[in-house]
This record gives sequence, C-alpha cells and structure tokens, in this order.
Amino acid sequence: MASEKILVVDDQKNIRLTIAQALDPLGYEVRTAVNGEEALRYLEAENYDLILTDLQMPGIGGLELLERAVKLYPDIQFLVISAHGTVDNAVEAMKLGAVDFIQKPFTPRELRDAIARVLSRRNSETEQESNYESTLDIAKHNASKREFQRAIESVKQAVALDPSRPEAFNFLGELQEVLGEQSEALKNYRVALDLDPTYQLAQENLSRATRSPSSRPSL
Repeated sequence: MASEKILVVDDQKNIRLTIAQALDPLGYEVRTAVNGEEALRYLEAENYDLILTDLQMPGIGGLELLERAVKLYPDIQFLVISAHGTVDNAVEAMKLGAVDFIQKPFTPRELRDAIARVLSRRNSETEQESNYESTLDIAKHNASKREFQRAIESVKQAVALDPSRPEAFNFLGELQEVLGEQSEALKNYRVALDLDPTYQLAQENLSRATRSPSSRPSL
C-alpha cells in the first residue's frame, strides 16, 4: 500500500471529498485544505509528498500557493487541477514548477493514475531511461525543478525512442515557450497534432500560443 502524504487544496467541499474518497483505497495519507492560506499553515507543520491544488480559489489561489510553496519546500511535487477555460493558468503553473495538471471533469481512475505518475517521478532520475514513458517522466521531473535544458535533452530522447507519439513533441513545445522560443514551440505543437489530430493538449497549446504570438514566458 502507498504511504505518501498528499495535501488536497480546493475551496469546493464536494471536490475535496471526491478526491479523498478516490485516494483512500490506495492507502495515501490525505489531508484537505479549503484555501491556500490553510495549505501553507499545514506545510509549516508537516511534510508532504504531493500537493493537489485547484487554481481558482478565494484569497491565495493555486498559482500563488505554488509559487510560495516551491520556494520554501522545493522537493514537494505539485499536480494542478484545471477547470475548463483555465488551461493558460495551468501552463503558467507548470512554468512555476508544477509537474503536471489534470483537467476537470476527471474520473477517479484518471486522478489516481495522474497522482501515481507524479509520485513516481520523484525517483525516476535514478531509473534507466529505457523507454518512452520513463524518459518523458524524467523530462517533466527536470522541468518541475526549472532545469529546462536538461528537460529538453530528455524529451528529445523520448522523441528518438518513439517519434510516432505526440506527447513528447507537445511537451517540447511547452518547454520552448518557457524559454521564449515561440516559433519552435508552434512547430512542435503542430507536429504533435499531425501525429494525433485529436490530442487535446496540443490543440489548446497551439490555440493559445497562436492567439498571443508576442507573449514570452517569464522564468
């Protein structure tokens, strides 16, 4: 059984209960907080392996919580909950250090799978980069630590392992946006969509980046 400690931050009681109930059978130790202020108080009192946070909350929202928490506790992993229409904020969260995001509505299985992937990345750098998934996970882990050049190296290894899949091209585009390489990012979003025209993340990233061609991410 799992023993990792997870802090769930959401101002909606039904979301907090749903997440806690979905994770309870797996043995995670789960605590819930109603907002960013309460979450920061919990972080001062004890250590957590993962913070699962909504972005839109009264007071200290998810982005501010992420920005403050990663400075104080750099080893904590962040998984962001993104509602419809907040994909731009989810991408900004990844620039600040979030490992990944899950979009509402999600099923309990999708939630459990996403959390398992995020937690597995904590030790993934010590594993052999032998397949596409683990190499892409290493890239995301490096990006969460703001080691963007190392992340790009790993994601390119993932592309070399399986150039027929869109995930690595899409993530490479996200990394290039963070570094201000807008034209290269657009190219890779388009490659991802050429490989899979139904790949939603690439669709959303391309649409957003095309709408704001002059925007440059702040590091």
